[in-house]
Amino acid sequence: MATISSPGIGSGLDVKSIVSQLVALEKAPLKQLESQATSFKTRLSVYGTIKSQVSALGDAAAKLSTSAGWNAVTSTSTNPSAVSVTAAAGAAATGLTLEVQQLARAQSTASTAVATGSAFGAGTMTISLGTWAGGAFTAGTGTPVNITINPGQDTLTAIAARINEAGAGVSASVLCDALGERLLMRSSTTGEANGFRIEVAENGGAGLSRLAYDGSGAGMTQTQAAQNALATINGVAVVSATNRMTDTLPGLTVQLSQVTTAPVEIDVSIDPEGARKNVQAFVDAYNTLTKTLADATKFDPTSKAAGALQGDSTAVGLQNALRSMMRSVSASSPFSRLADVGIEAKSGGELTINTTKFDAALTTNYEGLRQLFTVANESPTAQGFGLKIRTFAQGLIDSDGVVSARSEAIQNALTRNGKEQDKVNDRAARAEVRLLEQYNAMDANVARLSGLNAFVTQQVALWNKSTG
Repeated sequence: MATISSPGIGSGLDVKSIVSQLVALEKAPLKQLESQATSFKTRLSVYGTIKSQVSALGDAAAKLSTSAGWNAVTSTSTNPSAVSVTAAAGAAATGLTLEVQQLARAQSTASTAVATGSAFGAGTMTISLGTWAGGAFTAGTGTPVNITINPGQDTLTAIAARINEAGAGVSASVLCDALGERLLMRSSTTGEANGFRIEVAENGGAGLSRLAYDGSGAGMTQTQAAQNALATINGVAVVSATNRMTDTLPGLTVQLSQVTTAPVEIDVSIDPEGARKNVQAFVDAYNTLTKTLADATKFDPTSKAAGALQGDSTAVGLQNALRSMMRSVSASSPFSRLADVGIEAKSGGELTINTTKFDAALTTNYEGLRQLFTVANESPTAQGFGLKIRTFAQGLIDSDGVVSARSEAIQNALTRNGKEQDKVNDRAARAEVRLLEQYNAMDANVARLSGLNAFVTQQVALWNKSTG
């Protein structure tokens, strides 16, 4: 007999409901597994946050672990409109007197005016960079650039475009006025060594020679000679090809903007505000991590709610280790504890800065404050706080560090949980198939017996009728 396709027709039972309930029993372990998976994911997310915040704390400590984090400087000029100065971190504190006798300039030339849109004859313009001395030109080491001019086609606008595209160390533009058009050319870089000469070879055409410049006055006219900047620093003469001097004074960038009529005083001094910001960033990073750990490990007796890592030995151990480290000492002097300079722990474990004590250390014993964070020592626990916390943080998040290891353990547990859920779902799916097959077989048997019963009943009725 063919299998009944709709479970329950033969028996009259609600087979789908029965099988569904039996399959639900097979899936009962999923509830606990899914709850565990949610817990694993939450804990993994919290550890991801902790790892990121530990890294941020390590970075903040690293800034305080070397002299660079304490060598921020500030610079001033008594005439910033003429001479401005920028000091890089680590520049030596100093005072200078600077006078500017001449600013660096780029060579500039201009052609005579021609009718707007005029085309020039064919030929070649050769542009060379070098130095002018009077009317004599000494070419530099660069290769001259040749620019071909097409006969009867190239206007000043087209020629200027060709010059700019050639990369010859000069720029060109077209000036329009009441007399017509002029070609303006300028060295791309200031300084005496960046002057230019323009040689022209005409090829059966006329007019191109008007764009030549050889220092004699023929062709284009020089409107500005190339020149170096001339200045004196503490009475010593200095020469610069540009008005921005970056290598003259180590760590200082000096911008010359005007010729001076009186000496300009430059002052470079240590900027304690840079150190203050770095210390504040360190305290903020520590407090952020501390709050995350406190929230994750706490238990609220009122709501009976536990943090995601409540009872997690790794998180609790990290919390205790951080607090202990902040109470430790370094081998520095006269300050050996953070509390000595006003960095104090509150009752909840977070740090606060006592501005009175910190400002006193910052202004009266800057070197002692720096040593508190940077002093090196053979004993890891006696090193400066920048060094010891940088090392501690790096150790936590390294591939074999406790935070990384704990994250990996939770991830592995989550992976195993997923496999267990797959097993439960697989068993339930196979049970559903098996139960449906069994109930289908039962339906078929009941249907066959019902048919036999109907046949027997019919035959009995016929027999009774025939014998009556």
